[in-house]
This record gives sequence, structure tokens and C-alpha cells, in this order.
Amino acid sequence: QVQLVESGGGLVQPGGSLRLSCAASGNLYNMKAMGWYRQAPGKERELVARITRDGSTNYADSVKGRFTISRNNYAENTVYLQMNGLKPEDTAVYYCNADSAVAGVTWGQGTQVTVSS
Repeated sequence: QVQLVESGGGLVQPGGSLRLSCAASGNLYNMKAMGWYRQAPGKERELVARITRDGSTNYADSVKGRFTISRNNYAENTVYLQMNGLKPEDTAVYYCNADSAVAGVTWGQGTQVTVSS
């Protein structure tokens, strides 16, 4: 099993920045990728950013150039999402996701990000 603990959400004004962190523990063997998804009220959960084991990244078009996903290369068990230039439409619950060839897909508990003046 894999456990995920997220942190870093909160309230920020438009144009501001936040950094989300996701610490993974447990059976981290053969982790294929980790990522961030978000779900706004009344909308489906969507991919925000994803990083694979070899370091490849992909982003939703709506966040390209503003958000950056990275990881702790020493331990490879913590993933970060640096969010700059936040907009009200970025308001959502953000979920960390881990995809393991052994443990399957695991979701974090979610952290609220609210962008409002």
C-alpha cells in the first residue's frame, strides 16, 4: 500500500502563488508516476500535472507556463506543485495521485485551493 499526505493549500489572491506538497510512504517500489488532479464544484476531476519515474512531465493546457511539478530527487517520494499566477478558475480541491505497478493507484485526501480577492 501507498499512503499520500498533501499540504500547502489555502486562500490566495489572484496572481498569487502557492506550493503544494505530497509526501508518499509505504510500498514505493516500482512507482510509475505521481501527479496532481483537481476537482472544482460541479465539475469532474481533471489532471493538472504529472511526472513519471524518468522525470517526464505533462500539464493541462490551462496551467502550462504557470504551474510546475517537481519531485525530491533524493528520495523520489515527495512531489511538489508550484502554482504561480493563480486565477479564480484554479479554485478547486487538489488531489495527489500515485500510480504504482505494484500497489496500483492511490489518492490523497485532497487540499483546498481558493483563489479570490
